[in-house]
Amino acid sequence: MRLRIDLQYDGTAYKGWQIQPNDTTVQETIQDVLTKLNGDVAVELVGCGRTDTGVHASHYVAHCDFIFEGDCDHLIWKMNNMLPKSISIIDISHPHPDFHARFDAVSRTYRYFISRKKNPFNTSYTYLYYTHLDVALMNEACTYLIGTHDFTSFSKLHTDVKTNNCEVFEAYWFEENEMLVFQISANRFLRNMVRAIVGTLLLVGEKKISPVDINKIMDSKDRNEAGRSVPGAGLFLHKIEY
Repeated sequence: MRLRIDLQYDGTAYKGWQIQPNDTTVQETIQDVLTKLNGDVAVELVGCGRTDTGVHASHYVAHCDFIFEGDCDHLIWKMNNMLPKSISIIDISHPHPDFHARFDAVSRTYRYFISRKKNPFNTSYTYLYYTHLDVALMNEACTYLIGTHDFTSFSKLHTDVKTNNCEVFEAYWFEENEMLVFQISANRFLRNMVRAIVGTLLLVGEKKISPVDINKIMDSKDRNEAGRSVPGAGLFLHKIEY
């Protein structure tokens, strides 16, 4: 039967979500546990999207076809006992038989956390950034991201996708617990897109470029025109909606 699995993970020790040769990934780690619980019959786990090396997820959704005699709560308990501390199963449910974690998602929300003060307890989950930033200018720049655009300038090069067009529903900065947080929601994201956008918005906050320059950068379709990619440690996949 098809299962929907809602989970969280600390991506610090993983080479991202997707299985890669000779690297430890979140997908492979969970699949191995499911296969053992499936009587050593291989289980294919399909995720709602890719996250890069070191990126975290406070909400991630996957699906698989799985034979298990018992209720979902018991399966959650068994999986959490077998998985490492860095991965937690939140919920398991029975969706409609054709449910697809990736293709049925209508929006994905990411958050990026910037710490303004050094804190030894959050170094794996925030980007320490001392430079003064004009947040009002950064939020003005965010308005140019809203809507459907070609985000080639914010994408990793040579990715295997049919289009670089994405529809952004919201993008803004806010302060929370002495941290500066960027939140962005879209129907889809390109590889490295959020980290490149954050790096570019930091240039706006430092007044090295103006908010309206976001349009020029997108129109150029040139990754070299945008800012550098910020570290993956501060990035969280925050929410998936279906």
